[in-house]
Amino acid sequence: MRVTIADVAREAGVSKTTVSRVINTKGEVDRTTAARVREVIAQLGYVPSSGAVGLARGSSRTVGMLVPSLTWPWMGELLQGVVDTVEAADYGLLLFTCNRGAESVQRFTSQVSARAFDGLVVVEPENTLGHLTELHRDGLPIVLIDDRGHHPEFPSVVTTNHEGGASAARHLHAAGRTRPLVLTGPQHFGCVRDRLNGFRSVLPTDLVVEGDFTERGGRLAVEELLARDVNFDSVFAHNDISAAGVLRALRAAGRRVPDDIAVVGFDDIPMAEHTEPPLTTVRQPTRRMGETAARMLLSHLGGTPVPDGLAVLPTELVVRHSAP
Repeated sequence: MRVTIADVAREAGVSKTTVSRVINTKGEVDRTTAARVREVIAQLGYVPSSGAVGLARGSSRTVGMLVPSLTWPWMGELLQGVVDTVEAADYGLLLFTCNRGAESVQRFTSQVSARAFDGLVVVEPENTLGHLTELHRDGLPIVLIDDRGHHPEFPSVVTTNHEGGASAARHLHAAGRTRPLVLTGPQHFGCVRDRLNGFRSVLPTDLVVEGDFTERGGRLAVEELLARDVNFDSVFAHNDISAAGVLRALRAAGRRVPDDIAVVGFDDIPMAEHTEPPLTTVRQPTRRMGETAARMLLSHLGGTPVPDGLAVLPTELVVRHSAP
C-alpha cells in the first residue's frame, strides 16, 4: 500500500500542513520538527507527488505539447527532440492531439485552466491559432514549431523552406533538367508558398499542381498529367510521402527514374532511404526543431527571456538515386 502524507503526519505527530511545508520548503517550521518529519519520510519511504510539489511551489515542472496528430510522418522525430530536452531538464511532458476536433481542444483547454503544465510547445492544429494567441496573451508561455509560415506573435522555430526549394531547383538545373513539375501541398500554408517561390527563383516553371501531401495525391497527379501527355523531365514534390506516390505512378507507367524523370522530395523522413529508387530530398532538421523549441520554452520558464523573432534552422539537400 502506498504511503501517504497522512501516514507521515500521524507518525511524526504533526499536521498534514506541516508535512507539506517541510516537503515544499514553504512556511516557517521549527528545525526540530522539520528534522523529525524528514526522518519519518525516510523511514516510511514516502515519495511526494511531483505534481503536488510543483503546484505548491507555483510550478508543475511539466511542459505541454499540442500537435494535430501523431500520424504525421515526421512527428516521431520532432517529438523525440522535445522529449529528450524536457527530460534532461527534469521536466515531465503532457502530450495533446486534436484528433477529435473541438472535443480535443476543449479537453486541452481544461488542462490549461487546471495549470497542469507550465508552458506549451505547439505544432499548430488547424483553426487553433486564434485560441493559442489568446492563451499566450493571458500569460501561458508558448513556443510554436511553425510548419505553416504564420509567424505569430509568440516565439517560433522554423526552417529555411525558401532555400530548401531553391536547393532542389539548383540540383535539378545542374543535372540538365529544364521542364520541372512542382507538386505542392495546400497553398494556404506559408511553407508551401516559400518552397514554391524558392524553387521558381532558380528554375522558373508554370507546371505547378496543388497536392495534399498524401501518397495518393502524388500518384493521381502524375497519372493525370501522363494521361494528358504533359511533358516534364523532373518532379519536385513538397513532401516525401507525395514523392513516393510520384515514384509509384512513374514506375507503373514504365518511366525510368532518374533516366526519364528525376524526383526530389522534401523532409527526409526515414522512408526516403527505402523507396525504389531511394529518394533525393530536402532534409528538415526535425529532431533539432523539437529540441530548439523545448530549449526556448525551458529557458523562458527558468527566467531567461526568449529572443524576439524566429529561430531559423537550415535545410539540407540529401542526394540519392532518384535524382543523382
